Amino acid sequence: MPLTPTGDILATAEREGGGVGAFNVVQLEHAEAIVAGAEAAGRPVILQLSENTVRYHGALEPVALATLAIARSADVPAAVHLDHAESPELVRAAVELGFRSVMFDAAKLPYADNVAATRDITGFCHARGVWVEAELGEVGGKDGAHAPGVRTDPDEARAFVAATGVNALAVAVGSSHAMPTRDAVLDEELITRLRAAVPVPLVLHGSSGVADDGLRRAVAAGLRKVNISTHLNRTLTRVVRSLLAAAPELADPRRYLGPARDAVAAEVARLLDLLAGPGAATTGGTSRPVAAPVPRKTRPA
Repeated sequence: MPLTPTGDILATAEREGGGVGAFNVVQLEHAEAIVAGAEAAGRPVILQLSENTVRYHGALEPVALATLAIARSADVPAAVHLDHAESPELVRAAVELGFRSVMFDAAKLPYADNVAATRDITGFCHARGVWVEAELGEVGGKDGAHAPGVRTDPDEARAFVAATGVNALAVAVGSSHAMPTRDAVLDEELITRLRAAVPVPLVLHGSSGVADDGLRRAVAAGLRKVNISTHLNRTLTRVVRSLLAAAPELADPRRYLGPARDAVAAEVARLLDLLAGPGAATTGGTSRPVAAPVPRKTRPA
């Protein structure tokens, strides 16, 4: 089916009082697993490409075109989103390739500079029908708004959204990027205050560090887009490491990346159900038990 705009997916989540998983693509297997998991759960999904992933591949176009093609083949609503782009040139390139949503990250800049840069990007994107997410942070700090201990001020968030015209805001409420454990404690009272102050969907980055119950409560408090990357990478790597340890002679990457992809798909399906909440409707797809690996649907060559 055609790509579904990120804004439409989040509008549905808002009506239903649920959240949507936004999962990062690092390689082709990620994109295939994310779509397979969404189809198994019958839930909408957002596939994301970060500036770091683009740098890893050496260029945007190859990995972006592959991800767009896989998302378009999904039997459920799927969006493709540019994540954590600090480069305006990368934003423009993604829009030209067909991305309908981007996250522009100027959170490392002083507040006034962040507003000015984000407003410029928002004007460029809105003129082309593209949805924009931004982030509020503090000067310095590798993680910007998601460095440990940083919190988003509701009044500043309200002013930032009004000044920039962005469509969604990533907020700092207790998570941090690339956490190896799921023990982050989110400030649910702050989420509730931010939800009341900001008239656009709230986004949680660093969600891999939050346990299931914390994610459920965060969505109930008002978070709508939940970004998950490290957790899926750990799932994929754990399966690969186990298979190679058991059979060191394996040389065909399909023999270990295939099962790893299936494990990621199963975890995507589980997380989408968890985030959607009890009131969300499924959108089709094939119901499969997510405790077992979800085989990727055979697609025409």
